[in-house]
Amino acid sequence: MKITGINTYVVDMYRCNYIFVEIETDEGITGCGESTLEYRENAVVAAAEYFGKYLTGKDPMDIELHNMHMERDTYWRYGPVLSSALSGIDMALWDLKGKSLGVPVYQLLGGRIRDGLPVYVNGWFAGAVTKEEFAEKASATVSKGFKALKWDPFGDAFLNLDRKQLLESISRVELIRRTVGPEIELLIECHGRFNLTSAVTIAKSLEPYGIGFLEEPLHPGRNDLLTRLRDRIDIPVAAGERCYSRFEACSLIESGAVDVIQPDVCHVGGITALKKVAAAAEMNYINISPHNPSGPGSNAASMHAAATCVNFTYLETMANDVPWREDLVSEGCFLKDGLLYPGDLPGLGITFKKENFSAHPYKPHELRHYNGLLTDIRSKGSKEWY
Repeated sequence: MKITGINTYVVDMYRCNYIFVEIETDEGITGCGESTLEYRENAVVAAAEYFGKYLTGKDPMDIELHNMHMERDTYWRYGPVLSSALSGIDMALWDLKGKSLGVPVYQLLGGRIRDGLPVYVNGWFAGAVTKEEFAEKASATVSKGFKALKWDPFGDAFLNLDRKQLLESISRVELIRRTVGPEIELLIECHGRFNLTSAVTIAKSLEPYGIGFLEEPLHPGRNDLLTRLRDRIDIPVAAGERCYSRFEACSLIESGAVDVIQPDVCHVGGITALKKVAAAAEMNYINISPHNPSGPGSNAASMHAAATCVNFTYLETMANDVPWREDLVSEGCFLKDGLLYPGDLPGLGITFKKENFSAHPYKPHELRHYNGLLTDIRSKGSKEWY
């Protein structure tokens, strides 16, 4: 079997655009992957097309070999654009291999440790403004069987958080904790927005509410400061979604900066890299909870990898998605009682419906985290995708 070409498709999904990757072969078997990178879609497409020149004519089964050559021969090896392109290609190669051999990808990775994957849900708060609206949406989400909720309660704050903003943010957490009770896991997202002083103050204020972890509390790039923060607070620290290689993730692990590592399969280097990060974390007794807010390719790849990781705890999933998601991809997974099941279809269990892609062409979108539109994360009519 030989690779005959690589195709990329950019499809609007309201808050950004999905970037789908497809690898074609001379035997008619195709592999599906995802390289979604918010707000840099066109650059990722160009990078993927560049790697396609190398892949054409190669045996798709040699995944490690191709990863080595594509990383080596770019010279500028990593960064969000190159690594996201490589990630989608890696996923597609694993999907293609699984389909060719007639087995799910998790079987190729050593087999499942667990059938159902515990998830924490994101996006459940879409449209909420007041703390009462947050609490109402939290209650409705928990009633569907979800046992862990993640959200960012900090409005449009950046670096510093004044006293009024702090009290408003903590009041949202307090009300949600009272609403959902003590058995529901609450995870607080910071989006890498704070300096050390503000992060310490926030963490100390959150301690009474039994927070499962504080995600990306500091502006990224200084593992030493994250280590200092972790030493000063009593809430577990999570980070890693902006690690654009397995080496960056390993450095974060070994720095002692995190209790939970969160590699994103769309950015860290795909399934191959995510498994290596999980192994490095396991050697350091650190849990892995893959970052997974993107689309169906990312979700499928994250599930298959996570199902095989000893130190896996939670997989992120989205409470809902654009109503046209089901028009774009067939997905072989399902959710039940707060657990996500990857299914047993060959490969990653997904199939592109390319005939529908053109109905949702690329649209430019801007970051909404610091302009007061943080909860504007879903389009009108969004619905459960699972």
